Amino acid sequence: MKYVYINQSAAYINRYYKGVTSDVGKRLLAHNAGRVPSTRRWKPWKNVFYAAFTDEKVACAFEKYLKTASGIAFMRKRLLGYDQREKSCEKLGRV
Repeated sequence: MKYVYINQSAAYINRYYKGVTSDVGKRLLAHNAGRVPSTRRWKPWKNVFYAAFTDEKVACAFEKYLKTASGIAFMRKRLLGYDQREKSCEKLGRV
């Protein structure tokens, strides 16, 4: 079983990390221990999403998609519940 996960920095809330692992808990511990060079600077991390896949190729493809502009928009709107349009409408008093 492979998991695609999204971690959010607790110190820098606009910083996300997307990855694939077979153990989400151990991977989060590795991020927070500073053993992952690309995330060391923004620790501590918290897990905000993960999905299980039985096919490793599908998991890797989904992770790759999440790193594209379209995937980032999907992540924010569908996986994390953040809708930029709603935020801008609130500022204008339309919601």
